[in-house]
Amino acid sequence: MSKLISLSPAAPWAELRVTEADWKAADPAVLGTLLSHMHLIRAFEETVVGLALDGLVHGPAHSSIGQEGGAAGALAMLTAADQVNGSHRGHHHFLSKSLAYLMPSGVDPRAALTQPVQALLQRTLAEILGLSQGFCHGRGGSMHLRWEKAGVTGTNAIVGGGVPLAAGSAWAHRHAGSDAVAVTFFGDGAVNIGSVLETMNLAAAWKLPLCFFIENNRYAVSTNVEEATAEPRLSARGLAFNIPSWKVDGMDVYAVHLTMQRALAHMRQGKGPVVIEADVYRYLHQNGGFPGSAFGYRSKEEEAAWRQRDPLDHLAARMQALGMITAAEVEALRARMQAAMQQAVEALTEADPAGKAGKKRIRLELWPDPGFRDVGLRGDLHELDGARCEEESSFKGALHERKFIDVIADTLDRRMAADERIVVLGEDVHRLKGGTNGATRGLKEKYPTRVLGTPISENAFAGLGGGMAMDGRFRPVVEFMYPDFLWVAADQVFNQIGKARHMFGGDSKMPLVLRSKVAMGTGYGSQHSMDPAGIFATSPGWRIVAPSTPFDYVGLMHAALQLEDPVLVIEHVDLYASSGLAPVDDFDYQTSFGKAAVRREGSALTVLTYLSMVRHSLEAVEQTGVDAEVIDLRWLDRASLDWETIGASIRKTNNVLIVEQGARGTSYGAWLADEIQRRFFDWLDQPIQRVTGGEASPSISKVLERAACARTEEVVEGLERVMREQGAPLRA
Repeated sequence: MSKLISLSPAAPWAELRVTEADWKAADPAVLGTLLSHMHLIRAFEETVVGLALDGLVHGPAHSSIGQEGGAAGALAMLTAADQVNGSHRGHHHFLSKSLAYLMPSGVDPRAALTQPVQALLQRTLAEILGLSQGFCHGRGGSMHLRWEKAGVTGTNAIVGGGVPLAAGSAWAHRHAGSDAVAVTFFGDGAVNIGSVLETMNLAAAWKLPLCFFIENNRYAVSTNVEEATAEPRLSARGLAFNIPSWKVDGMDVYAVHLTMQRALAHMRQGKGPVVIEADVYRYLHQNGGFPGSAFGYRSKEEEAAWRQRDPLDHLAARMQALGMITAAEVEALRARMQAAMQQAVEALTEADPAGKAGKKRIRLELWPDPGFRDVGLRGDLHELDGARCEEESSFKGALHERKFIDVIADTLDRRMAADERIVVLGEDVHRLKGGTNGATRGLKEKYPTRVLGTPISENAFAGLGGGMAMDGRFRPVVEFMYPDFLWVAADQVFNQIGKARHMFGGDSKMPLVLRSKVAMGTGYGSQHSMDPAGIFATSPGWRIVAPSTPFDYVGLMHAALQLEDPVLVIEHVDLYASSGLAPVDDFDYQTSFGKAAVRREGSALTVLTYLSMVRHSLEAVEQTGVDAEVIDLRWLDRASLDWETIGASIRKTNNVLIVEQGARGTSYGAWLADEIQRRFFDWLDQPIQRVTGGEASPSISKVLERAACARTEEVVEGLERVMREQGAPLRA
């Protein structure tokens, strides 16, 4: 008969409860600070709900009334260096961490509020109302709150979306030799999401000082936690990753505080991440000013039972019993916070002359100027001022025929040697003599702490790179082994990294480079062969470079690593084994920002192309004899394209053929054609023509793969089609 041996998790898991001895030993200053934090949050949230009911909050206002104990208990005693991010229900996280930054010695519940605290309340409220004086200039609203100076790296509207970013903050703290920590807040819904679990695994494997703080308020919108998971004790998730985990009553703020002190000691000693699950309760519905019972998914009796355990009342009663505060002083504290909020409201609103008596409107002069719409989507490029720029034709250094892939490795080596902030991360980048293609050859040996081989978890490590970039102390180079994997990490790539700079007001930076390769022709099939240019070109925030020669790779990667924006660097497997002129010992030049390269001058037709299709286009022109001007775009995104060179060529040739290799549906050329006809319609003698791959992604079959992607033969057909429709002779 089989023998069963019981197994136990390696990490401890416990529930912490406060004893009478704990209460008697409590520091009055700590309890007073916790009470003050919670009352400030409660008054703020009640004000927001009231404004929402009056129609003055545009969009959602996810209230944290009832959940104050989790945020205050976790954050009131953090340092300015510690960093926090939160969820769509994040006002309390933002306020508590910001108040701790402004009042690092604690808050006396009897004292008047200082002017900086009053300003905090007004600016936070202004942000939620969408006004210019808000922390994100009105762009973030209720769900996207960031104050970098206070250590709030950003609350997040995507469930679980901020968790990988927090891992980047934690990595930065650890690598910088600091004992600072990162805390990421999320709820019962996010705990089962892949990005959260991926990040738990990565943080545990790398011993990052990251607290996964689960606010278990028992409901998503209306689905309760028992419906959503077979293990509703959500802190159990930590055990799968060997993460010490605690469960605590979040309605008891002092219990949360004591739990957090244990967690902080663990993290600050370099022992890695922790999980804290705080049982809290959302008094109101997912959004708005009505309770959940009004929508039928929970009972009034359940709500009343939780309100009997209100965290503010519980702590006040304990403090009164210990003689630390009087009932009158608690009432005065509440009145003081309400008065502060009323002052903030009055500063932002005025009587509505078109409304009924007592109706308010936002002060008209406080709205953002519509012209601010796109400001800060990308940087102003000042970081490139004074750059030494070179072209192959004018380069004075030694140039030898060299393999493209070797030049990639040498370029990364030189940039890492010149800039200690650069960190390379991705799957297998530290092994196999430079990853799967050799692009990171020798880097792990030279920079052992800055070349990070990651688990297979694109969501986690892409987001970690984003968090590192937002932290500002490091410049990550993230490698996706194949660009198709971007769909796995699409939230981090597009919702987080691409949007962060603009979403948080345009003042922050996102210096991240994402490398990936087009692998058409390798037989890897539909899920490993895409060209990502078209997807990224239509996604705000990203810059895109596509080097077609080894010489250009040096300059384009150098420029990408100087930019304060996220940059996609696209490579191609067909180019890896190819050779071309490249520097031997001078890798310190850039390719001029936004400058295309005219690879062949001509007068009959403008060919716009990039990557390996530059060579195929030149071959096709040679075969057909068409007097085409072949332009290697190099910079592909809307803000970086060389419209001057493109426009000059179109005015000369009056014909355009866009040449790319990949599938028609995700085509870069479709976007580019639309943009060109808007800009240069009057100079076009016929519709813009395109050469692309097929509608379907490439297949494994060698024959079907070849049929699915464009090469020289398809460019020949495209050239002949343009000239035929123009009615011009094929050869001059």
